[in-house]
Amino acid sequence: MQIRSKAYVQIVSQLRSLHRLIAPNQDPSTQEASPLLVFAAAVLTLLLAMLEIDLHAAELESLGLMGSAFSVDPMFRSP
Repeated sequence: MQIRSKAYVQIVSQLRSLHRLIAPNQDPSTQEASPLLVFAAAVLTLLLAMLEIDLHAAELESLGLMGSAFSVDPMFRSP
């Protein structure tokens, strides 16, 4: 249990030091977005698009929007 408490204290200490870097009087609307946050949003958007395409693959094929010259065995497609 002592290891957990040390890790907890270290995490809290690091979070407090990060909080001090942010000026409390700054207007939130003038702050820039974190590059890591932008990257995470882009990755999640891409994953959502991939899931939507996979979910509606049959509908897209029936419309002629999705398909290829080389047919893929249905066994190799996702469930």
